[in-house]
Amino acid sequence: MGSDQTVILTLKNVIDPDLGANIVDLGLLYGIEYGDNNALVITMTLTSAACPLAELIEEQIGKALNGIVEEWRLRWVWVPPWGPDRITDDGRNQMRALGPPWR
Repeated sequence: MGSDQTVILTLKNVIDPDLGANIVDLGLLYGIEYGDNNALVITMTLTSAACPLAELIEEQIGKALNGIVEEWRLRWVWVPPWGPDRITDDGRNQMRALGPPWR
């Protein structure tokens, strides 16, 4: 079982391929907790419920958590809805580094 800080730092390696910033700094991560059998439960959202990249992001999460936690699962939520106000300053800097239209 990885510490919360280790898990969050690890999830910063998961990049939303559409926006080019990590899922933590984009504000997509709503929380982490340990459930039954110490399985990590990640509560998160996407920029829209119709996002075609959910499977790719889930795959990246699995690769990132390999060796950090033994068991994990995603809990997708849509309330509260994601909005650009959830992006951290670091996330905005990551997006700016990509150039327009994120300036």
